[in-house]
Amino acid sequence: MTDSFRREGEYHEYPPPPAYPPAAAPAPPRARRPVALLAAVAIAAALIGGGTAAAVEELLVQHGTGAAGISGTNVSQSSTGTVAGVAEQVSPSVVRIDTSTGSGQGTGSGILLTADGEIVTNNHVVSGATEIQVTTSDGKKYAAKTLGTDPAKDLALIKLQGASGLKAAKLGNSDNLRVGDQVVAIGSPDRLTGTVTSGIVSALNRDVSVPKSEEQQTPQRRQGGGGWPFSYDGQQFNGGTGKNTTSYKAIQTDASLNPGNSGGALVNMNGEIVGMPSAIYSPSADSAGAGSVGLGFAIPVNTIKGELSSLRQGGTGTDNGTGNSNGTGADSGGDSGLNSF
Repeated sequence: MTDSFRREGEYHEYPPPPAYPPAAAPAPPRARRPVALLAAVAIAAALIGGGTAAAVEELLVQHGTGAAGISGTNVSQSSTGTVAGVAEQVSPSVVRIDTSTGSGQGTGSGILLTADGEIVTNNHVVSGATEIQVTTSDGKKYAAKTLGTDPAKDLALIKLQGASGLKAAKLGNSDNLRVGDQVVAIGSPDRLTGTVTSGIVSALNRDVSVPKSEEQQTPQRRQGGGGWPFSYDGQQFNGGTGKNTTSYKAIQTDASLNPGNSGGALVNMNGEIVGMPSAIYSPSADSAGAGSVGLGFAIPVNTIKGELSSLRQGGTGTDNGTGNSNGTGADSGGDSGLNSF
């Protein structure tokens, strides 16, 4: 037998262990961060939350996924649709109207229709006036004369003397109004020129009746600014309206209106005139207690637009003078006092 055969009891010795530990098995590869997904989420968040393009770009560049040479810009938020934006846009188109009559002084508001000073207002603001003075939003004062009146619609058109470069208002469409729409009122309550209040359209197509006759107004309303008498749903408010009245389908609003807002602007959030404040409800017939309780009424602008052509031709109750009516006392459309509501 050869030595290649192992004898009984004999064992072969294994080789000695290596001088260094065996290499560890390679670890499984680490998952790379989901950069693309992270970037997509960041972009979506920026779009939804109004983040800037610059911030998104910085995130992409940090992870090596952004395109070089692209820069973002900050875009400031527009004031369109805010009360402040509407006030800034429309206030230059709303004026204060001060009148003198044989029974006292009155104050109302008006809406500029042309750059040379054509103004629409309530008939009760200027009726019976022997002198009309208009103050624009920048404080300039102009004398004015009456071009035409329509007592049956409680509308009047006056014209400034020597005016130019004024900002005309944009007339909207009152048929598009919905209950709950936000509106802004601009006028001159108690001679506070350019006063801005806001609210909503509370109701539409309210059948409101107001007096046409100066005989139905008390002198103290002319001087003290009491509540403008009107009737609704068979009831009379702020005093009796008498028999000689005019009626219209009114916009009801809870925007704060006070004596002096008559003839001013009710504006939608696009800066368009949608109505003309003309009457308010006051819980007290006493002029000292008159004031806003969130029940105001405005003539729809579509009614106004439909009467402009007639008013430019003299309307139904004017002599084209300073403001004197050529009608009888009952048809002259008397000044509301309301001062001028």
